[in-house]
Amino acid sequence: PMYGYEMVKLVNARTGGKLEWREGTLYPALHKLEFEKIISSRWRESHDGTRPRKYYTITRRGRKELRRRANEWHEFSTAVSSVLNTGGAA
Repeated sequence: PMYGYEMVKLVNARTGGKLEWREGTLYPALHKLEFEKIISSRWRESHDGTRPRKYYTITRRGRKELRRRANEWHEFSTAVSSVLNTGGAA
């Protein structure tokens, strides 16, 4: 479980800033994923006790979809890499 701003910080840190997410672009995606039952959410008190935050969790359906999309991405990126790394001049 993670709240939106926490996700933004994590993605930005893990990618060394190469993917620079902002909260304004993340929340519409989270709402769509929740509507599709790929994630679920619930309000919880924050770790620092300041105010409640909406925490998102991937669902069983979401894990299945994640595996499908990861496989699709792997196939796509492998195909693109094979085109770019032919070793010969065109």
